[in-house]
Amino acid sequence: MGFMEWWDGFWATYNTVIFSIGVNAMLALSIYVTLSCGLLSLANAAFMGIGAYTASLLTMQFDLPFPIALAAGGVLPSLVALVIGIPTLRLSGVYLAMATLGFGEVVRVIVLNLDITGGPMGLNGVPPITEWWHIVLILGVTIYALARLRRSKTGRAFEAIKEDEVAARLMGVNVAGYKLLAFVIGAAIAGVAGGLNAHYTFTIGPNNYGFENAVDILTMAVFGGTSNLIGPMIGSTILSLLPEVLRHFKDFRLAINGLILILVVLYLPKGIWDPRRIRAFLGRNAEKKVK
Repeated sequence: MGFMEWWDGFWATYNTVIFSIGVNAMLALSIYVTLSCGLLSLANAAFMGIGAYTASLLTMQFDLPFPIALAAGGVLPSLVALVIGIPTLRLSGVYLAMATLGFGEVVRVIVLNLDITGGPMGLNGVPPITEWWHIVLILGVTIYALARLRRSKTGRAFEAIKEDEVAARLMGVNVAGYKLLAFVIGAAIAGVAGGLNAHYTFTIGPNNYGFENAVDILTMAVFGGTSNLIGPMIGSTILSLLPEVLRHFKDFRLAINGLILILVVLYLPKGIWDPRRIRAFLGRNAEKKVK
């Protein structure tokens, strides 16, 4: 068997897994933005759903070009985030999590009861437009933009708010404005990820964007570590591959998945990718070699 034949077989079998790794990386980065500002939001699955339905309806009903549909899939969740963020971002911690989770349920119920969204059956026959390079390009642009943001004045303001909101406010940081900005950026990234996802899964439904998915997105970021951009991407990649790796365990797959998460939370509380822990480990090894 030649390489091309092997590659065609591999791609036909695993292209959905590879696509999902890219989309999940974007979703993990979308919640990383809000977490970097100290916001525990569980609205990202709902924003993903809004983006997915918006982009799908624009390509299916109006035959709009894919880039325009994707852009709209990012803009509409941003506008929704702007509207709901103004009242809800006054809350913090578990109260904010509950409020954003409630918003997610409202979105799901609305989608369930609208004719244009296909109701409980969702949308079928979404055109399979998403190519691998779309995901690579958009993920690359997202990483670059967030890396620049992290090193900018805005990124420093996010960090200050996360560390101590009261102190940041006393230093003249516009806490409410920066929180809203983080919320809107996260919504835009999640919406575009939803649009990409819808155009390779062919079908979407309201239950794809419920409570379980909101928790999954948060888990991917926390699992990898939220101290930098690398952690969420590592976490999303591992958790995207786990179901495939554990496929042979069948009934025990979810139990093993849960056990791995528990072990990471207990023994690696800052996630798998914690630069301080890695530097400390490398430093200890260097000292041993010198001795």
